[in-house]
Amino acid sequence: MAAARPSLGRVLPGSSILFLCDMQEKFRHIAYFPQIVSVAARMLKVARLLEVPAVLTEQYPEGLGPTVPELGAEGLQPLAKTCFSMVPAVQRELDTRPQLRSVLLCGIETQACILSLTPDPRSCLGLALTFLCPQNTTLDLLDRGLQVHVVVDACSSRSQVDRLVALARMRQSGAFLSTSEGLILQLVGDAAHPQFKEV
Repeated sequence: MAAARPSLGRVLPGSSILFLCDMQEKFRHIAYFPQIVSVAARMLKVARLLEVPAVLTEQYPEGLGPTVPELGAEGLQPLAKTCFSMVPAVQRELDTRPQLRSVLLCGIETQACILSLTPDPRSCLGLALTFLCPQNTTLDLLDRGLQVHVVVDACSSRSQVDRLVALARMRQSGAFLSTSEGLILQLVGDAAHPQFKEV
């Protein structure tokens, strides 16, 4: 009996979705925030050109503010959340896309919402809530059998140690660590693509 072939992590527009996690006003102090938002904005532009759906979340917007305008997320309805994972907030979106195979994940506080380290989220207070989002989201999505592509140049944390450890943890769990450029070229697939020059 042949061994199961490992996933190659191919990304195709028709089976992918872009997740934009918690790029909000109160996180402007995070390392490389302007660059992170710029890369995420480019990913969103490409997603729109290639008709890849996009989902936007905000962590406790009453306290952490709205999504920053430079993301260019006009037309996307932000989904408010307090959980350290995007998955409960975006469950309906996931359920309506049976063809979905790949999630492209950009976000703030890599060690938090991208990967969960706290067994009981209610034990966290204030800004600590957002530390788990990308990591936790990654684990939840992997648990559902989806491929997760963490856009490393569009993810950051208050602490670079937290960022590096969270990225390593996500890779250990089976996520793909990719750059925006690499993912964009996979999505386009060919220099002859009609949208190639625009991306």
